[in-house]
Amino acid sequence: MNLDNKLIGLRPPRIAFTLVCIALGVHVLRPLTFLPSLPVTAIAVGAVGFALMIRAWWLFKVNNTAICPTAASSSLVTHDVFALSRNPMYLGMIMMLAGLALFFGSLPFYAALVIYGLVLDRVFCPYEEQKLAGTYGEQYAAYRVRVRRWL
Repeated sequence: MNLDNKLIGLRPPRIAFTLVCIALGVHVLRPLTFLPSLPVTAIAVGAVGFALMIRAWWLFKVNNTAICPTAASSSLVTHDVFALSRNPMYLGMIMMLAGLALFFGSLPFYAALVIYGLVLDRVFCPYEEQKLAGTYGEQYAAYRVRVRRWL
């Protein structure tokens, strides 16, 4: 079993939480602050990210489709925030991690943000795109052409 398959077995929020805990631990033990803390910007970015994630989650709920990346999708949601990004839940979580990085101005939080973004972009997004293409065929292909992966 390769690393991608092991990561797919984990849920993205758990990965984010783990990375944030590691970043906080490293920050407490050895603060590597190299940028100024921007608390107002951090709160704004984090709040917008949280709202985006919750809106996307709600749309999955009202459309009765699976939120877990490994579960079967029962409908393709392409409206509302999904018309702006194919991955608004992930984008929201990335923005929340960016908010933490901006708040602390610390290298471990920026590292967590980059690692998380790479895991989502290189592991979860391709996995989900392949699943959706197999399930929804031309409908998903047209959606991919119309809406970018992130923004």
